[in-house]
Amino acid sequence: MTREELDHALKALSAKADKEGYHTMPEGTTLTLYASHDGGTLTVSRVDSVKSEGDLVLARTHKKELFVMVRSDLFALGTEGQNAQTTRRTAGFGG
Repeated sequence: MTREELDHALKALSAKADKEGYHTMPEGTTLTLYASHDGGTLTVSRVDSVKSEGDLVLARTHKKELFVMVRSDLFALGTEGQNAQTTRRTAGFGG
């Protein structure tokens, strides 16, 4: 994911930038980040805020854990929670 793609995704998901450069999700909403590298995958859920620093993405969870990943390995973001603006769909075909 490019920096521009990440910025557009965070804007579309209503994340707001703070003075530290973190994009924070609206109250009651969290992110899930999906990353993949050399066939291995990583899913980081319940992310409250995300910051891009050069080629790295820093993600803070609701438990105050910090995950750092290479931005180019990130391929998707999803929202969950009461204020999520997208509807959740299960995997597969159909409605």
